[in-house]
Amino acid sequence: MPDQPAAGTAPAPAPVPVDRLRFEMPPVHADPADERAYRKERLAGALRLFGGLGYEEGVGGHVSARDPEFEDCYWVNPFGRSFGGLGAEDLLLVDGDGRVVRGGRRVNQAAFAVHAAVHRARPEVVAVVRAQAPYGRALAALGELLAPITEEACAFYQDHALLDQYTGGAPDPQECRRIGIALGPYKALVLRHHGLLTVGGSVDAAAWWFLAAERAARVQLIARAAGKPVLIEHRAALAARERFGTDLAAWVNYQPHGERAARRDARDDLVP
Repeated sequence: MPDQPAAGTAPAPAPVPVDRLRFEMPPVHADPADERAYRKERLAGALRLFGGLGYEEGVGGHVSARDPEFEDCYWVNPFGRSFGGLGAEDLLLVDGDGRVVRGGRRVNQAAFAVHAAVHRARPEVVAVVRAQAPYGRALAALGELLAPITEEACAFYQDHALLDQYTGGAPDPQECRRIGIALGPYKALVLRHHGLLTVGGSVDAAAWWFLAAERAARVQLIARAAGKPVLIEHRAALAARERFGTDLAAWVNYQPHGERAARRDARDDLVP
């Protein structure tokens, strides 16, 4: 006979039907104006988050998002402004030649030229991230790719590249095009002596890939300092990438960070 519940105990509650459980998915906007407003809000939020994490240095570092309506135009943070204080209203709309078409401040021409080249090389990409994070820069100084030594790092397995030459700091069109070519179809690029660059089909995905790549670089450097890391074998790494390496997985993983940034901003608004 099946086990009977102990006397005086209540039966376990019935599970909630799966179709009644809420699960966030990326929003879809039919109106370009609504999509523009959404991308700008997510872009400003990502910049504030990166500022809080210390992923800026002087005037270096940019996050850009393609405008949903205007061809070859991109929203980007203004030159000389701290990431941490930016709102959607502070963003600039800049054309592919680096000319500001909406906004009242200058853009970092050298940095934006790289973003424009990547956007042009990858028309399906919505957002590009190039920020100043320490572990990605350390990995870039070694001229190494991210190794499949953790489940999370496998998201980048055979889906990122290394530009194994120093490209300098001037906005040379040939150098910028070379970066777009080196990225190829991948989600991330290690720029030797510069750091990390990531792309995504949404601002949230591109931001998550940068966070994830920076963390994977940190683990890799720690593991190498401690000994010889053991690589995850090829088939297992590919299986992990199929599970964790999609833009949808990136978007979902980023949501807690977006919520945390929003709560922090709400508290900041209460400070006189």
